[in-house]
Amino acid sequence: MSDPTAEFFDRLDRRGHEPLFEGATGTLRVDLVHEHGVDRWFVTMTPGDMHVTRADREVDAVLRVDRALFDRFVTGEANIYTAWVRNELIAQGDVRLPWLLQRVMPQPTDARHPRAFVAQRSRPG
Repeated sequence: MSDPTAEFFDRLDRRGHEPLFEGATGTLRVDLVHEHGVDRWFVTMTPGDMHVTRADREVDAVLRVDRALFDRFVTGEANIYTAWVRNELIAQGDVRLPWLLQRVMPQPTDARHPRAFVAQRSRPG
């Protein structure tokens, strides 16, 4: 059985230079809570680059979320921003770092740009 979270972090680590992160510096710890404990992933951002490890290190921010929900984020089945608004996750420290991480997650397949949504709703018919 595949592990969508491990695959996501592996792709993130191999991603190379990412212009979205050019202004970011810091380490984010992602705590994935499940019935047997907590899995931890560490994402270190330097201007434009990311490195992912499981090795413990000092962090600037922590994102704590249910493991099953995080799996849904990384497969595009759920939106991390929506979960954030619903208090289904906890962010501490430099919250800019988890906010940047969500920018590289796949969007849900039914997601639409707000302008497209408004245009469709305002059509006569």
